[in-house]
Amino acid sequence: MSIYHGDCIDVMQGLPSMSVDMIYLDPPFFTQRTHNQKTRSNDAEYSFDDCWDSIDHYILFMRDRLKECHRVLKDSGSIFLHCDKNASHHLRILLDDVFGDGNFRNEIIWTYKRWTNSKSSLQSQHQNIYFYGKTRLSKFNTLYTDYSSTTNVDQILQSRMRDTNGKSVYETDQHGEIVWGKEKKGVALGDVWEIPYLNPKANERVGYPTQKPILLLERIIEISTDLNDVVLDPFCGSGTTLVAAKLLDRQFIGIDISKDAYNMTRERLDNPIKSVSYLMNNGSDSYLTKSQMEYNLLASLEAIPVQRNSGIDGFLRVHMGGQAIPVKIQSKNESLYEAEEKLIHAARKRNCRYMVLVRTHDDFSQMRFSQITHDNSLFIIDSLELSVSNWFAGIENLANSIVI
Repeated sequence: MSIYHGDCIDVMQGLPSMSVDMIYLDPPFFTQRTHNQKTRSNDAEYSFDDCWDSIDHYILFMRDRLKECHRVLKDSGSIFLHCDKNASHHLRILLDDVFGDGNFRNEIIWTYKRWTNSKSSLQSQHQNIYFYGKTRLSKFNTLYTDYSSTTNVDQILQSRMRDTNGKSVYETDQHGEIVWGKEKKGVALGDVWEIPYLNPKANERVGYPTQKPILLLERIIEISTDLNDVVLDPFCGSGTTLVAAKLLDRQFIGIDISKDAYNMTRERLDNPIKSVSYLMNNGSDSYLTKSQMEYNLLASLEAIPVQRNSGIDGFLRVHMGGQAIPVKIQSKNESLYEAEEKLIHAARKRNCRYMVLVRTHDDFSQMRFSQITHDNSLFIIDSLELSVSNWFAGIENLANSIVI
């Protein structure tokens, strides 16, 4: 287990041929800018330069280093090159040239939700990872994921056979009973991976630009290596690959030309911290807290649903006076007064003047006129009479009124 400070091509030239089981590299992306980022405590700032004289200069730089990667990789080894839209097409051709297009395995798409302010193009919400084996003998471990909620699992578990016409049909025994197939481990892992991008408050975030989540590197290591195999990262940056390798009981070699990156990697290896992903552990459905009835009511208001918020169930797509308008739906076991209080409290925290409360059931014992300031206007609508076209057209004229 070694960490080196220096140019990776110089360090790799000192490594024996066919001595590494897997290589992951997250090189400069040809972004033509300097990347910098501060730590959460703002006591340090890390940066690296990704500016080049030309694309030809960049390709030559990468070609020389990929050739060394090929030399040190075992015949049973694999390489994973991480890139994005800036030079992915150039790097794919380069990998075909160095490793052979016949050894291409997959283009892995790492997808995530990360909003930008782009106005002239679609949101960038994925990066590419090119997966090549050195030879056709490259090691591969199949991983499995859970079935989709839309999958008819009962059908998948049943055994199939060919009938006299060669058509695939469900197999039954001599009594006409269903024959169940072999045990299923789930769905074999595909080439599109939804793994959350590290948020600014993640425990494992160290403030280094382009830091990748440990979960991403663990998956790459698991599908291509076994215990005690050697993992090499020639552009180790903040050391995520090495931390993942250590947590999975692999040996590792890390190289980076930045002294700051070298020092940070050593610190992280001394105290590995891995964030727990609620999304990965519980699935995206765990974020959904609305009933079908609530979705239907929000849709009739043309409102955007809000999850996991007791005071606000959605926001109207239209604004008033430049402000967003929150919507609250009275829940089954909630009085109108309780629903109103929750909505007002949540709206005031967000400095929202106008609010919409949807009444879903009669509650005459608790009903009363809203006690809110002249700066705020609460509109109460009966769920059975929802119609944006009927009530929203005149809402500006009723901005200081209460509708019950």
